[in-house]
Amino acid sequence: MKTIADFTATLPNGDQVSLADKLGKVVLVVNTASKCGFTPQYDGLEALWRKYKDRGFEVIAFPCNQFGGQEPGSADEIAEFCKVNFGLSFPLMGKVEVNGPGAAPLYDWLKQEAPGLLGLRSIKWNFTKFLIDRSGHVVKRYAPTDKPVGLEKDIEKLL
Repeated sequence: MKTIADFTATLPNGDQVSLADKLGKVVLVVNTASKCGFTPQYDGLEALWRKYKDRGFEVIAFPCNQFGGQEPGSADEIAEFCKVNFGLSFPLMGKVEVNGPGAAPLYDWLKQEAPGLLGLRSIKWNFTKFLIDRSGHVVKRYAPTDKPVGLEKDIEKLL
């Protein structure tokens, strides 16, 4: 059975990093966009990260431009926007696709492990969230409308 440790992610500079170092941590993976109605959720994600990071919690954001072209910028532009507007300090990865033939393997796995409403596997919009336990397994999928503060009880159970 696969875990998050079986995957890599691309940093904004293009370097690949292993996600094996996420084992032993509770991780929230989120596909994000800077020009989306849900973009203010960056504040809530940052608050969660700051509240729980010392207990082994991480947020990893994956910018994605597949939904309404709402993440058109370069990696540097996205990082600057997030830092200036939301004080983002958790990891922001390079842009990915989350659906279709170009989808990042991590996202193919996340969708398989935690299908959405009615068993649908595709990501429907920006700010879909996946909670991963300390052993690297997907525990739950959250809709874009689920605000970060609403995830606290689930996060605390895993910490």
